[in-house]
Amino acid sequence: MNTKSGASPGDAVTAAKTPRRRRYALPAVLTIAALTLSACGGGGGDNGSDEPEPVDEDAVGVGAMEDFGAGDSFVATEPVEFSLLYRDHPNYPIQSDWRFLTYLEEEHNVTLTTQNAPLSDWEDRRSLVIGAGNAPDFIPIFMPGDETQFVAGGALLPVSDYLQYMPNLTEKIDAWNLQGDFDGLYQEDGKFYILPGIQEQPLYEYGIAVRGDIWDELGYDDPETWDEFAEQLRGVQEAYPDMIPYSDRWEMNATLNQAAANFGTQAGWGFSDGMYYDADADEFVYAPATEGFRDMVAYFASLVEEGLLDSESLIQDDDQAIQKFASGQSAAVFANDQEILTYRDSIEEVGDDDWEVRLLPVPAGPAGNNVAGGQLWGGLVLSSDVAEQDNFIALLQFLDWLYYSDEGLEYAKWGIEGETFEREGEQRVLNENIDINNLNPGAPEALNVDYGFHNGVWMLTHGSSIDLMDSMAREEVVEFREKMSAKEVQPVAPPRPLNELELEQASLTENSLRDTTNTRVAEFIVGNRSMDQWDDFVAELEGAGLAQFVELHNEAYQRHKEAGIGVEEDIDD
Repeated sequence: MNTKSGASPGDAVTAAKTPRRRRYALPAVLTIAALTLSACGGGGGDNGSDEPEPVDEDAVGVGAMEDFGAGDSFVATEPVEFSLLYRDHPNYPIQSDWRFLTYLEEEHNVTLTTQNAPLSDWEDRRSLVIGAGNAPDFIPIFMPGDETQFVAGGALLPVSDYLQYMPNLTEKIDAWNLQGDFDGLYQEDGKFYILPGIQEQPLYEYGIAVRGDIWDELGYDDPETWDEFAEQLRGVQEAYPDMIPYSDRWEMNATLNQAAANFGTQAGWGFSDGMYYDADADEFVYAPATEGFRDMVAYFASLVEEGLLDSESLIQDDDQAIQKFASGQSAAVFANDQEILTYRDSIEEVGDDDWEVRLLPVPAGPAGNNVAGGQLWGGLVLSSDVAEQDNFIALLQFLDWLYYSDEGLEYAKWGIEGETFEREGEQRVLNENIDINNLNPGAPEALNVDYGFHNGVWMLTHGSSIDLMDSMAREEVVEFREKMSAKEVQPVAPPRPLNELELEQASLTENSLRDTTNTRVAEFIVGNRSMDQWDDFVAELEGAGLAQFVELHNEAYQRHKEAGIGVEEDIDD
């Protein structure tokens, strides 16, 4: 059986000044009693937030380990059962006899029961079960920010109130300097409601896939800037006049997301609500109304105008873009380190064996040789009901072990030593009958399909630590990441959580601004609208409530700054 790709490791203030939040000490005092827990959470102040109720550890401690600390292997003291909403990926459909599941039962006393939702219907099903009030214990595959819409209804657990039961997470927040990233998770009530995937350093996956044989033929190195990349495309156009030099995929969302940092803005998959933090001015601005955003759009519009970029890039589906690249109709397409393998497989089917595929790092731009920062990925949320369950503490300990301990992270990614992999010195070696990521091409079994490991539901990131992130990476991927790591990492924007009323006020304006932006940007890039009309576009944004939208977010930012809320306070006092 061929390896199936697609594990998805992973694919927001207070109305008055809030008292400094208590911080739990790190592992040495993580067994602190219920009185300390009640003192830690909640924000308080005038924002209506309630202090968390003291935890009756006798009532909710069934199966919990008495002295569970960072680095300990979690084994429930008696059998426990936890439920989750499972995102069922068609590339590795769930099987009840997966070794991932049976090993947890045998060795950790944990049974996982799943409500299964197909990938194609994932977000709708997720919203439905939460809205209906019958969510399972936990739900993975939540991007930070997606949880905000469910906070006011009380369906989600304020996990920041219970960090003392998660020693592996709190240890890594401190050791990996994740405080700033976590501070962005806080909601208006001074709590956060998501356990995100974490990484020791930002993970760089995306770049430009090119026909390496053509780049070698024309004497091209990695382009240092986007302008140099344009020059290379002109050379391809001259040497191969029947070829479209660059035909993109993902509706250009990946490309714009990666390019944006080098134009001093945010776009594509990283657009979010459009609010971009201007560090020099210490304020938020709406990205599409800035010069950097305009310069980025103008650059890609010029590529289309010259015939260097396929005008269908914004509308074609992925299969069309891959087919054009694999059949020799185009010489470049955006990619990540896994999709490179897809392109090579497609070339074997319809192209020429002599063609080579190479992943170029993202070029620099007018704003510098930058890459967006951030060490958080999609994570999981818990139902608020779990706090009343007799196995509540055991659930927190189990999640802390699986998603944040070195042992649990290795288990999710590699499986079981002696069954799915062996060690040769410090290296892990996948058993020869098993494949994943093309480590054993042609092996009859796949680590995710047949065993359930290397699965985005259990593996929120690619492994969290640098060691695990690189442990399955091909040499070319490690080299690519090293090139991307040499760039200037942009700081994470400070938090600006809105209260419930502000969220309602912002929602309609945000949608209107985004719809206008998406429509006009597409028109500018494909040439249906001249860049000379950019000021008209900005005027449309202003007419849709731009000024009030920006003011609302900056007021929230200033409030949050004054409140002094942050995870560092939650885990240290």
